[in-house]
Amino acid sequence: QLQLVESGGGSVQPGGSLRLSCAASGSTLDYHYISWFRQAPGKAREGVSCISSSDGRTTYADSVKGRFTIFRDDDKNTVYLQMNSLNPKNTAVYYCAASPYYYWSSSQMYDLWGPGTQVTVSS
Repeated sequence: QLQLVESGGGSVQPGGSLRLSCAASGSTLDYHYISWFRQAPGKAREGVSCISSSDGRTTYADSVKGRFTIFRDDDKNTVYLQMNSLNPKNTAVYYCAASPYYYWSSSQMYDLWGPGTQVTVSS
C-alpha cells in the first residue's frame, strides 16, 4: 500500500529557500498525481502545486508561480518542492497527497496524505 512521508521543513529567514521531499513507499508513484498542500494556523488547507507522474505536467497556485518548482525523481520514488524567495506568508505545515485522478487543489478528494512538515519563515 502506497505511503507518503514529507521531509525538509524547517526555519528559514525571509528570502531564503527550502526543498521539501515527499517520499513514497509500499508502491510506486506511477500513474498518480502528486500535490503539495499547505495549511497555516486558522486557515484552510490550500493547494500549492501538482505534478503528473505519467507526463510530468505541473500546476502551480498563482501565489507561488515563479518561486516554487515541483519535480520528481522516479528512481527515488520521490517528489520535491523547491521553494525560493520565501516570505512569512509561506509559513505553514506542508503536506503531500496522491491520487490516481487530477483533483488539483480539491483537498477533500485526496485519500492518501503524508503527516506533514512544518515550514517557518521568520526573521
